[in-house]
Amino acid sequence: MTTKEQLDDRYGRTSRRTVRIWISVVAAVAALVAVLYFWSYFSETGKNVDVDDLGFTVVSDSETEVSFRITSAHDEPVVCVLEALDEDFGKVGWQVVELPPTGSVTSDYVRSVRTLDTATTGYVNSCVLR
Repeated sequence: MTTKEQLDDRYGRTSRRTVRIWISVVAAVAALVAVLYFWSYFSETGKNVDVDDLGFTVVSDSETEVSFRITSAHDEPVVCVLEALDEDFGKVGWQVVELPPTGSVTSDYVRSVRTLDTATTGYVNSCVLR
């Protein structure tokens, strides 16, 4: 072992080739992590279902109709949870509805929710692709 190699070993100096290899490995791992992050983000965002509440109608003490619009880029069935609340924001009715694929990006729906008491509002809690 030469004096230069002994000094390099003692003081932790590495050759330029080793440094380049480590930089390459770190860059490759960082690129892989970035690709996986963006792939997972965009694969989930592409499956979003947007819902807009259009209104509600209290039909009787035991029924409320909820009007809503679904926007989805996928031609797949959508499952939504509809809720009806009383004046104290207590849940007086809810229903899970499955909506078939329509072939359209945006579709309007009106669905009925049975209630235990008179509702003062009706809305869509959430929607997901089935």
